[in-house]
Amino acid sequence: MSLPFDTSAENAKLGEVRAKEEEDVANILSKKYGLQYTDLSMLPIDVDALRLIPEEKARASEAAAFDHAAKKVSVAIHNPHNETLPALEKDLAARGYQVTKFLVSKKSLEKAFSRYADLSFAAESRVGVFDISSKELSTFSKELNSIPAIRNFIAKTTAEKKSAEVSRLLEYILAGAFSLKVSDVHLEPEDGKIRLRFRLDGVLTDVAEFDAALYRLVDSRIKILSGMKLNVRDQAQDGRFSVALHGTEIEIRASLIPNAYGESFVMRILDPNSIQVSLETLGIHPKLLSRLLVEIQRPNGMLLTTGPTGSGKTTTLYSFLRKMQSPEIKVITVEDPIEYHLEGIVQTQVTEKKYTFASGLRSIVRQDPDVIMVGEIRDNETASIAIQAALTGHFVFSTLHTNNAAGTFPRFADLGIDPKEFASAITVSMAQRLVRRLKPENRKQIPLTDKQKRMVERLLSTVEDKSLLPTSIDRAWIPDTTSENDTGYHGRVGVYEAIFMDDELGAFLRDNPSEADIAKMARKQGNLTMAQDGVLKALAGETSLEEVFSTVDLPRD
Repeated sequence: MSLPFDTSAENAKLGEVRAKEEEDVANILSKKYGLQYTDLSMLPIDVDALRLIPEEKARASEAAAFDHAAKKVSVAIHNPHNETLPALEKDLAARGYQVTKFLVSKKSLEKAFSRYADLSFAAESRVGVFDISSKELSTFSKELNSIPAIRNFIAKTTAEKKSAEVSRLLEYILAGAFSLKVSDVHLEPEDGKIRLRFRLDGVLTDVAEFDAALYRLVDSRIKILSGMKLNVRDQAQDGRFSVALHGTEIEIRASLIPNAYGESFVMRILDPNSIQVSLETLGIHPKLLSRLLVEIQRPNGMLLTTGPTGSGKTTTLYSFLRKMQSPEIKVITVEDPIEYHLEGIVQTQVTEKKYTFASGLRSIVRQDPDVIMVGEIRDNETASIAIQAALTGHFVFSTLHTNNAAGTFPRFADLGIDPKEFASAITVSMAQRLVRRLKPENRKQIPLTDKQKRMVERLLSTVEDKSLLPTSIDRAWIPDTTSENDTGYHGRVGVYEAIFMDDELGAFLRDNPSEADIAKMARKQGNLTMAQDGVLKALAGETSLEEVFSTVDLPRD
């Protein structure tokens, strides 16, 4: 008995083979014509880009814009010899757009054409930037004002799978991040799902999970906006784009690395409003601040601040620069990258090989500056030039990778700087960390445990200036909340320590002493260590002891 022939299954297989062949042919032809190839079935179609070319012209030219960032537009074409295509390119160029052409299959192009039907349902972004309108943002700010609200909103949006809404998933994620004043957005592919996390007040927090298939929309959107290569999926890439928000452009610095399940993104949100803080509000102890304000008025010298990534060093240095800024002083920076733009200050950015910290600093000293900021001292050449600049009539600000203020001097020695130059060049060595700030309305005071009290007594016993100590060290503050979604913290405050150069310390450093010995010598200056500063802030209710002990290195037993 003969078996029936399954024509539907065979036709389906044949269709798959033909579709693959069509993509293979398009890929081969792209190389022939010197164009990039892409498969739009794997990418989202940006409806804002689609609007740039009316449907009638798009079909006549066999071309469609499928994404754009600022004035860069990606256009899918099927026939490079189409007679109307040059006129289309000329029109886009006349409107200020830089066109990148991608060769696609007929099937890919039809997918783009099919999205014209969605135009009436999608909200339009302002041309030139990745825009969230004021009205839209106001709505989002009310709806997306907590992690649970963002989680529910994203779950609802992705479940409905409406093309116009899902295509704006990145807008919703960023709107939620702006509403909560998040510093970093993490998108992490896992097995069959995507994990979204926010870094809020320095702590990573799970926000939502969504289907991996939808991630292609977000992935490609970030790549195109950031100027990354769409067809590269096995290499790390970096880029940036801006978002218009209440008349202010917020920079987004995007970083991509490939992982086992796709491409992992971190977007750092560089909100210029976040650094508009004065030195007086950073959390620097009044005694230390008054001394720092005197030291930075010197005509030459160097202030170094140390701390891990995300410890607020950039904010601190920018606050110093703003404090010193005046029409009589020229300030020049060399940064990698320029994270925030400061008015009235000449900022330059490191570029690979052509303009390094060392070559930039060498050029800067010929520009007649009074104050110089070097984003980071990483090598002997940069360190040497910075030292010479500090010795020849410039005040230099910079950062260094060490754990504390005392570690600055051995680190410079490791970079090949003669310790005999420290006394003449280095004015201040600072170190800092950020701890979460307790909400005044969601905190309570409790007695210290025996273990906590022993640690506090031990830390404060070495404070030279006893006037800095509180009258009681028996009680400290902790969060007091009624909601599991409320941590009891909002914002962060710095904890600081500093060592000031004087004759005794300068002579001591000539023999290149150890970090521990430098720290002991510095105690005579009467300033607080980071741990002591943090403990005093916890006793005063600004933060908690748990937060301090988890952030600052404590002395070993």
